[in-house]
Amino acid sequence: MSDEAEIKREVRGQLAIVTLNRPQAMNALTLEMCIAIDRWLVEWTADPAVQAVLIKGAGERAFCAGGDIRQMREVLTNQGPAAAIAFYGHEYPMNARLHHFPKPYVALLDGVTMGGGVGISVHGSHRVATERTLMAMPETAIGLFPDVGATYVLPRLPGALGMYLGLTGARLNGADCLWAGLATHVVPSGALAELERTLAATDLGGDAKLAVDGVLAGFAADPGLASLPALQARIEACYGRSSLAEVMAALAAEPSGWGAEQLSLLGRRSPTSLAVTFRQLQAGRRLSFDDAMRLEYRLVQRFMAGHDFAEGVRAVLIDKDHRPAWRPDRLDEIKDADIDAYFAPLSSGDLPLP
Repeated sequence: MSDEAEIKREVRGQLAIVTLNRPQAMNALTLEMCIAIDRWLVEWTADPAVQAVLIKGAGERAFCAGGDIRQMREVLTNQGPAAAIAFYGHEYPMNARLHHFPKPYVALLDGVTMGGGVGISVHGSHRVATERTLMAMPETAIGLFPDVGATYVLPRLPGALGMYLGLTGARLNGADCLWAGLATHVVPSGALAELERTLAATDLGGDAKLAVDGVLAGFAADPGLASLPALQARIEACYGRSSLAEVMAALAAEPSGWGAEQLSLLGRRSPTSLAVTFRQLQAGRRLSFDDAMRLEYRLVQRFMAGHDFAEGVRAVLIDKDHRPAWRPDRLDEIKDADIDAYFAPLSSGDLPLP
């Protein structure tokens, strides 16, 4: 592919290398990029010459800031929900294929890693954070829900941490990612090029995973102090509740001031997104990965047909006034039946997965 291609690949030694090549857009994913990654995973699963995959982002700002939400809103506005949903019809099967990919998959999470960037990394075998990593699932701030497999991943984090991250979109550094299990290693950003060269020069023809483990262990560094352990008791006490109303009440009663800060933050999120996300992550504890992706496809259909996503993207990314007019704009205006409708089976059937 040319240097101008938005996604590139090469094979060096037994290592296939994918570069997300949209640095001006923080390597945000397009439909074509999702299709390419999915196609290459199929190819490399069957190719004995490729024993491992490495994925990285071009530029210095981001691994991948997520799906191209600006582009998605434009498609939604100009072509309608069905056209916007087509993106997810390719992205979600690609996420599932990655989850089931049988070979080592090394993601270099250097810089911003959000939304869809989490989806093309966290399901792989090796996730390498750096001192520049900034990871989040911030979808409730734009009237969406944490997707790309978050239904499966977040409920399996320690305690109520996944619920906290999903509702708030809290940002994690490399040390926090390692502590939570979202990253498997922390390597200095300046050492990533040498790490890549070493992996490409390593014989991966035997036990490829063991060989990759050995290389990464040689580059791993002290991640520094994680912030999550000091918050975990508060997170558990407030977010480990059986209903969203109980979460809000616990935050209101939290005595240190942290709870009040959380309530202020959640008050700026889409109420519909919060209500759907809470139920989604509760359900995700009991779902297989593939069933979690099928559920997300149901949810995204309803969000694309609704009001809050287009409005949230306008407020946060287009006009940047950060004053979204949510509908409804209060949690107490949302009825259980409203949320039930998001989870109902699709008349067209569930998402086909590989």
